This record gives sequence, structure tokens and C-alpha cells, in this order.
Amino acid sequence: MKRTRALLAPLFIALLLVPALSVTGCKKETREREPAVIRIMNYNIAAGHGDISAIARVIAEHDPDIVALQEVDVHWGVRSGYDDQAEYLAEALGMDSFYGEIYTLPPDREGEGMPERRYGLAFLSKEPIRYAQNHQITRHSTQPDAPGVRPLPGFPEIAIPFPGGIVHFFNTHLDYRSDPAVRETQVMEMIEIMEQAEGPVVLAGDLNARPDALEIAPLFVMLRDAWDSRQEEGDPGYTFPADAPDRRIDYILHSPHFEVVDVFVVDSQASDHLAVVADLKLLSQDE
Repeated sequence: MKRTRALLAPLFIALLLVPALSVTGCKKETREREPAVIRIMNYNIAAGHGDISAIARVIAEHDPDIVALQEVDVHWGVRSGYDDQAEYLAEALGMDSFYGEIYTLPPDREGEGMPERRYGLAFLSKEPIRYAQNHQITRHSTQPDAPGVRPLPGFPEIAIPFPGGIVHFFNTHLDYRSDPAVRETQVMEMIEIMEQAEGPVVLAGDLNARPDALEIAPLFVMLRDAWDSRQEEGDPGYTFPADAPDRRIDYILHSPHFEVVDVFVVDSQASDHLAVVADLKLLSQDE
């Protein structure tokens, strides 16, 4: 299936008003669910962790409608076989995709026509993506030839019509350093961007911070944590490191337009992070 590319926002906003097209034949349903329940997976795939096909199997097993991926390589290097991982997963799973690069660098191999190297985040969607944009937020660059703190892309947004409304999904990967200063800035910038979206909003991502970290507290003022219902049951929802998880740094947050039907962590060693899955019921205006 052809990968979605960001175009001019006004055109996509107009297209959002057109009912979503069927993609019968590209995929099959393996899970019974109410039409208004959207299954969302968040997954930091660690550039495939040496086996991108294993990542695809984890995703396929849980049959999400939307997948937010972090640490996705596109022709990046030897660690991922110079593959286009976003395209591979979209084709393997029969899903539409949008790639939100953080870095775009010249090829590191000799030869005519070698593609640029890209690293970033990606969305996968069962339904066609009608609007997509890769926003900029402040980042502390990890690239030695371009160090420093500055605005960089890598905060992708997609919008998809569902029964009950158009949902805006955001995907993020916050700074990993122990000093929270960059994360504090990133959180406030993300909130400013998300406030421009009208209607239901979902934020998924690797926040590189535990739930009680002060720098991410403003997100919990704007959005609700899908894991709250499990926390009440005493389940901490640890997601990292996958082989012996001792912290929760991967999240699915949502606006009050949703009710959490189910939420769980996927036990798999396919990446160094565990995936989080949430079934969110999009509430009608009467609920």
C-alpha cells in the first residue's frame, strides 16, 4: 500500500470530511470489537532490535487499528540492514503509514542513487490517513556533526475519521537525558501544538520519564492516562527494559472524549521496550 506523505494542511482538512474508504483485501479482521472502539498500540521498536519481522509479528498478534512507533530507521545503517522499516511494516501488515523523521542525513555508502538516511517515528493505520504533519519541537541533537539544542522535526500528527468524530493522533519520543530541562520544553511545545487540534486527541509515545516526573505533569492536566484503571488494580505497567522491566516510560494518553475499555502491556522481547495497547471507546456527545 502506498505510504502517505504530508501535503498542504487545508487540502487534508477538506478530505477529512469525506467518509473513510474501505481497504478490504489489504487486511482481515482478527478481533471482534465495537465499531467505536479504537485499538491503539505504542511501541518503541529500537530500530527493529535486529529482527524487524519479529516486530511485525508482535503488532499483527494484537491487531491494532493505529500503531505509534518510535526509533524507526529508514535506510539508516548496518544495524537495520539499510531497510526502510516504516515501509516494510506497512506492507507486511497491510496498513497505511506516515513517517516523521527527526534526522535526515546524506548516505554513508558509495554508489549512485543511494537514498538519504532517516531516523524518527512512524504511524501505521488500518484506515487511510487523511491528514498528516510532522511538527517541530526542541531537541538535543545526538548527531556529532550537528550538536546542540534546537528545533527539529519528529512530532508527527495524523487525523482519521472514525464513527463519532475525527481523531487526531500524536506520536512522540522525548529526550532521554537525566536532566529534565529539554523534556520540560518539549512537553510545553507539544501541548501548544495539540491544543490546535479540534475534538478527540490521543498522544502515544516514549516519554523517557516515569509517571511522577514533574516535567511531564502538564500532560496529565491536558490528557488522561489510559493506564489509570490498571494502576488502581496495583499493576505498575512497567515497559522498560523489556527483559526485566522496572519502570513505566511508554504511554498512551487521551482527551476526555474516550472511555478506556482495556489497556495492557505486551510481554515480548522483540524490542528493548514493551509495547502498550489500549482499547479506547470514542464517546458520543450524549455520553
